[in-house]
Parts: sequence; structure tokens; C-alpha cells
Amino acid sequence: MTINRSGSANTAAAKILKRCDELAAFSSMEGGVCRVYLSPEHQQANDRVGQWMRDAGMSVVVDAAGNVRGRLEGSVAEAPALIIGSHLDSIPDAGKYDGILGVLLGIDAVERIRQADLNLPFALEVIGFGEEEGVRFGTTLMTSRACAGTWDDAWWSVTDETGQSLQDSFARFGLVAADIDQARIDPTKVLAFVEAHIEQGPVLESMGLPLGVVSAIAGARRLQLSISGMAGHAGTTPMNLRKDALVAAALGVALAEELANEHGLVATVGQIACTPGGVNVIPGTAEFSLDIRSGDDALRDRVLAEFETRLTTICTERGLTLSISHTHKAAAVGCAQPLQALFADAVARVGCEVHHLESGAGHDAMAMADICDVAMLFIRCEGGISHNPAEAITAADTAIALDALVAFIENFAKTYKS
Repeated sequence: MTINRSGSANTAAAKILKRCDELAAFSSMEGGVCRVYLSPEHQQANDRVGQWMRDAGMSVVVDAAGNVRGRLEGSVAEAPALIIGSHLDSIPDAGKYDGILGVLLGIDAVERIRQADLNLPFALEVIGFGEEEGVRFGTTLMTSRACAGTWDDAWWSVTDETGQSLQDSFARFGLVAADIDQARIDPTKVLAFVEAHIEQGPVLESMGLPLGVVSAIAGARRLQLSISGMAGHAGTTPMNLRKDALVAAALGVALAEELANEHGLVATVGQIACTPGGVNVIPGTAEFSLDIRSGDDALRDRVLAEFETRLTTICTERGLTLSISHTHKAAAVGCAQPLQALFADAVARVGCEVHHLESGAGHDAMAMADICDVAMLFIRCEGGISHNPAEAITAADTAIALDALVAFIENFAKTYKS
């Protein structure tokens, strides 16, 4: 059976956007959106989203990590589930749609499946993860890691900016730290995890497309680089006798851009500083960061190795010393090809051109990939803006995304083998 989509998605889209506005009001920030893990605002969001899940016909629990989870049973008792989810927390001064849109699309998709009485042979679950951004405790994907069974007990001792530990915060929220393993999802009980999310970039808008099928979530490497030379007088030291650390750093920044363009990945220098910092002093030291990302880990690492080799040569030729510290490494996560194909067909069925693209940002799907196949659907956002109050989407795109998500579930049911 195929659901008649007609104009129902337009009505649902208006409801979803109104609900995004409602959740934005649960904020610790006056005049903006800020909702962090295990906060009173997190509790308010869980309560409201839980009620919307019940209204859609799902049973609802808050698990041992603080995630709100809704479930619609299939025609077979205790059948494994297709899980749809994203996160309910935000950065400070956030937009209204990052994470939240994916949860609300999931709820409405499940409601439409129930109303159509499709009698699926598997269950549908929607998860509103409590923590993805890492704002409060400095660690990302904590609650999706709990669901995947990869919770790190070292996290219990981390503290927020007020000095409150994660363990104490669990107790204040009404959770029991010793029960954290109960949040783990049995891998044999999950069929796949799918996440709908605003793109957080400008590609879809530049192509005039409302939707995109995610091929992979990029893996990232981060470095801190320090170059040491010799400070000197800006007027008395000839150019050929200088050991200017900042010039070498600038060449390093340009090199990162050159290699990223050449190899089709992204590289960003977000921090740079030099000392002594006088307007009439040659910089004796320079420090900068490098963030390099790709959906292909091997490619990313080859480019990074070339960057380090060439920057070392630059520094050596100038009589400078280069020190490199690797501060972060995360593997890329590929979206399962069969699920990508189901999403591509769904996007085509709702009348859109199919375009595959990588995600440069991290998502809860990265954690869930440890226990099941994952896939993602991107929704166009205005100007590619995200993590910003100017974050915006249209009702029309929301309606198309809802239709595509429902079509994906229908496609999944056609290919499902118990």
C-alpha cells in the first residue's frame, strides 16, 4: 500500500515548523535558543516531544541516558525496529532546526504510517537524543553512544562550567548513573538508523534542490601547529636574514587551501596567533590550528601527510622549527549503499532530482553506525546557515522532506526480509 500524500504534507509541515518554534522557547538564553544536556530545558523538551510521540500513537520512554524514545509496534510482536532520530540539544544562540527538525519529521512520518494502517512487519522508533553538540560537558554524541553501547565511563568525572559533574547531573535529572547500560540497544533488535537533518551548508541551495541523499559523514583530523623563529626589529633586519614564523604560518594556511582544492576535501584554519605581537616586531613564534575533513579517511590522511611534509620543508628552508600536535581524530562513516538507494528512489518519487553529497558535520548517525547500517537525508537550509539564529527552512521543503521520509519507509518495507 502507498500513502496518498496529496496536500496532507503541507498541513503537517506547518505543524512541524510551529513545533520547532515551541521547542525554541525551551531555552536558558534570553532572546535566543540554548538547550543543553540534562538541563531543565532538556526536561521540558523531552516532556513536550514525548507528548507529541504519544499523540502520534507511540509508546514513550525516557531511557537511562535521558533520550526520549517513541515506538510504534509492527504486525509481528517484538519485531526489530527501523529507527529514525536526531538530537534535541543545541549550541548557545542556536537556530531552531538543527537536530530538532529530524526528530519532528520522524514523529509525523510514524503518525502517517499508523493512520494509513500499513501493518509493517517491523517496528518504527523515533529517538530524540539528549546530547549531540557537546556544549555542556565538552564531549559530543554522548547519548547516541549510550544507545550504541559505546558509553565511556571516563565521562562520569567530567564537569560543566559550574563544576557540576556528569554523574551529579544525572542524579539531578532523575537518572541513575549505574543504569546507563540499560540505554544500550540490542543490535539484533535494530534494522537500520536513518536521520533527516538540515544540510548546514550551501550545496543544495546552490543547485536549486530541496533534498539530498548523504553518501558519507566526513571523518576529521585536527592539529595544532607551532612555528618557532627569531623575533627582531622590523626596520633593521634585512628580509633575507629574517626568521619570520608568521610568514611560514601564512604559507601553511595557503598550502592547506591549495591541497583541499586539489583533492576535493575541506581544510580550515580557524585559529592563528603570533608573538611578540608588536606592530614593529618580526614574529618569533606563530601558532595555528588545522581542521581537515573528508568522507574518505585514506584520502584525508594522504593529504595531511603531504601537508606536513611540505610545511616542514618550508620551515627548514627558512631556518624555522615546526612542532605538530595531533589533537583529534574521527573516522568517516559511510552511509549504507542499499539505504542510499532507497532514499534516492524516495526523493525521485516525490518529484525531486537526486543528488548525493557528503556531510562535513558530525551527526548521531556516526555513533549508531557501530550497531547498524545508517543513512541520512539532507534538507536545504537558507544560505547554508546553521549554528546561528538566522537558520531557516521553508514549509515547502519541510513538506517534501516528510513525503520523502514516508516514501523511504514504504521502500524499506518492500525490501524487508525478516
